[in-house]
Amino acid sequence: MIILAPLIGVLAVLFSTFLYFNIVSKPPGNRKMIEISNAIKEGAIAYLMRQYRTLVPLVLVLTFVLFFAINFPTAISFVLGALFSSMAGFFGMNVSVKSNTRVANYAQKGLSEALKLAFRGGAVTGMLVVGLGLLGVSGLYIFYGDPKLIIGFGFGASLISLFMRVGGGIYTKAADVGADLVGKVEKGIPEDDPRNPAVIADNVGDNVGDCAGMAADLFESYAITLIAAMLLGLALGINGVLYPIFVATAAIISSIIGSFFVRLGKDKDIWKALYRGLLATAIISMAFFFILTVYFFNNINLFFAALSGILVTLAIGYITEYYTLRENKPVREIAEAAKTGAGTNIITGIAVGLKSTFPTAIVIVLAIIASYYFGGVYGIAIAALAMLSLTGIIVSIDSYGPITDNAGGIAEMTGMPSRVRKITDELDAVGNTTKAVTKGFAIGAAALAALSLFVAYAEEAKLTVINILNPSVVVGLFIGGALPFLFSSYTMKAVGKTAFNVVEEVRRQFRTIKGIMQGKGRPDYARVVDITTKAALKEFLLPGMLAVISPIIIGFVLGPQALAGMLAGSIITGFLLAIMMANTGAAWDNAKKFIEQGHFGGKGSDAHKAAVIGDTVGDPFKDTAGPSINPLIKVLNMVALLFASYFIMFSLL
Repeated sequence: MIILAPLIGVLAVLFSTFLYFNIVSKPPGNRKMIEISNAIKEGAIAYLMRQYRTLVPLVLVLTFVLFFAINFPTAISFVLGALFSSMAGFFGMNVSVKSNTRVANYAQKGLSEALKLAFRGGAVTGMLVVGLGLLGVSGLYIFYGDPKLIIGFGFGASLISLFMRVGGGIYTKAADVGADLVGKVEKGIPEDDPRNPAVIADNVGDNVGDCAGMAADLFESYAITLIAAMLLGLALGINGVLYPIFVATAAIISSIIGSFFVRLGKDKDIWKALYRGLLATAIISMAFFFILTVYFFNNINLFFAALSGILVTLAIGYITEYYTLRENKPVREIAEAAKTGAGTNIITGIAVGLKSTFPTAIVIVLAIIASYYFGGVYGIAIAALAMLSLTGIIVSIDSYGPITDNAGGIAEMTGMPSRVRKITDELDAVGNTTKAVTKGFAIGAAALAALSLFVAYAEEAKLTVINILNPSVVVGLFIGGALPFLFSSYTMKAVGKTAFNVVEEVRRQFRTIKGIMQGKGRPDYARVVDITTKAALKEFLLPGMLAVISPIIIGFVLGPQALAGMLAGSIITGFLLAIMMANTGAAWDNAKKFIEQGHFGGKGSDAHKAAVIGDTVGDPFKDTAGPSINPLIKVLNMVALLFASYFIMFSLL
């Protein structure tokens, strides 16, 4: 039966391929639309290729380290994990830049047609992520027969994900901030106005950050959660190892079926249409999980553990929707606060983001209690896996976001009719919420997955008890708790530095290129793309290496107990900080869009300018620092797990 798993992985890839060819068969629009779409595609591909070339030496060095320090199978698994993660990011980005102009073109036919095409574009990425993840993990397990030998696959996926998240996040938000500060605030021109020299870089950033970065992020979450569950299942025998594989297999089938439930209802509610697909996938998955649990264990205890993971996904979606959807009270309060300036707008936004962490934390706590009650630490791993089993449909919904964002940009830049722009605006506004929901899902799943990896590390390091009265453990807790803040500082500062260069360049072009504001002079888009590309690649290495080196230093200097403290501290503060940043940024963004609908003075008003400032601060919150914490805490745990035996033998304390 185990051969079924890689076959279903192949099926998901084939379904993704079918959707891809269905999308590219659609007409891309007029010559100007194609020209802009090609400029976005060229910029995105150029950035990713340069990023991959930058990472190749690091991957080669770590491959040799793993080969000599661990073993040959782990080194090979590491390379495959890095390769598959890169593929998920690259092909996800590629379909996004192929879909954008077609969605803009189909918006002329109406909201339903545009939504259908945008979601299909997202589904290409979603099904590819889970297909490659299951194919890689199950294929390596069939080949090696030991889940311990495929830990390297998770490490390779996590490493690439971290750098793609950080680099893509720096790129996209630096371009976005630069475009908004000069274009909207200083010049008073609309978002995605072709007169703005940063407009192409901004649209490129949506793809390399929100699409390629998220695809790689959830690919590694999916893979390492599956591996962690298999590792903890070793204590239960072969069924404990196989059960997670079949849970993931069944969920892919559920996601493919669930994708057909995404359709616009009579109320024309886009979010409900997308959520219908998620809900259908969750219900079908639960039916499969029940059957599998009875088959493998002849009881239903682990079904309830899995059920708690599914319910967490739905609950986080609801909480995130409440705090970030522009129709809801928190976002409207932020928008109203902009009437008295950027300061009150920012204060209110931060307050909303801070508040949103508490209900999310309670949901995770309840899931941990329930899943542990029904299945011990293995139950927690199954809850995390059940969450990640929805990755296919979640990534589909998320990747819809950058596609519609780009479609709106193309509609604006090509001067399409206002009714078309109205449709793309509606699609894009929901895209902000889908991206926020996905980020909440990703960090919630990361917290449970990291907890599973933490337990696996404790077993590998022979830690039966971690004494928090031990000074070295307390030291580890403080260092681990501080790491997400230090990491976020580096990423936020990188966005600020790069955005500064973008702003200076955009201002220079407005000063020196005659006729830009009159639409007669052509901005030098390529120059801004080049600035953001070089800066992002320069700035992403330091925070990325922090995640790799920190556990090694703590493990060898302070020992396995201190390292356990560091991992625990990073999981707790990283989870809360990431949730706060993601929700705050999304709420600021939608508060700005709420004002742009005509409330509190509408576009160009003082309230709108204040909201743009809030959105600008929120950009690196929600799209750079916040999401990057997700792979950070998993890389920390993966490195600790891989080198646990060395920390036991060679630590100084």
